[in-house]
Amino acid sequence: MARCFVPTRITTTSWEGFRFVGHEIRITEAMDCYGAVVWPSALVLCYFLERNAKQYNMVDKNVIEIGAGTGLVSIVASLLGARVTATDLPDLLGNLQYNISRNTKTSKHLPQVKELSWGVSLDTNFPRSSNNFDYILAADVVYAHPFLEELLVTFDHLCKETTTILWVMKFRLEKENQFVDRFKDLFDLEEISSFPSLNIKLYKGTKKNWRSA
Repeated sequence: MARCFVPTRITTTSWEGFRFVGHEIRITEAMDCYGAVVWPSALVLCYFLERNAKQYNMVDKNVIEIGAGTGLVSIVASLLGARVTATDLPDLLGNLQYNISRNTKTSKHLPQVKELSWGVSLDTNFPRSSNNFDYILAADVVYAHPFLEELLVTFDHLCKETTTILWVMKFRLEKENQFVDRFKDLFDLEEISSFPSLNIKLYKGTKKNWRSA
């Protein structure tokens, strides 16, 4: 999960380098926006996907990342063979598309980049009838913002009974604990990895079967 930083020069753009799935990945960040920075949770999820590629096989799977930010997680999933849809807010899509296009030229399936504002126009932009995601990926989407209920609605809308959620979360405030409790109302949640020094946990989630609950 090592990274290297290349400072800005007159003729170049600053970027950070990562190596996953045998590829050198160059990520351009925007330091004036929280959503366009590579956070440790994203590195944890990338590392997990690479090291557990047999158990969580991405090849030809339909994968959506919510809150994709710089696109690093989506890039790694794409390099692992997934059909990826990377989503985020409108202001982040330009940088997201740039990073994904730059780093997935050798991917089996070229990723899509789509706008997704949590809880907004979900039926229009992501109709349930055509949603068929094998995996939902999310890294550090829970923090001190006022849209936690909309985030939960979005998880629920995108997830079917056969969908697996891989969600990495850094615990900072009491709101994070409360969100986990709310999440458990709709999903079966299993902690599959923990990084105590970083206050980060990796969860696997699946939709509850209400008929047997």
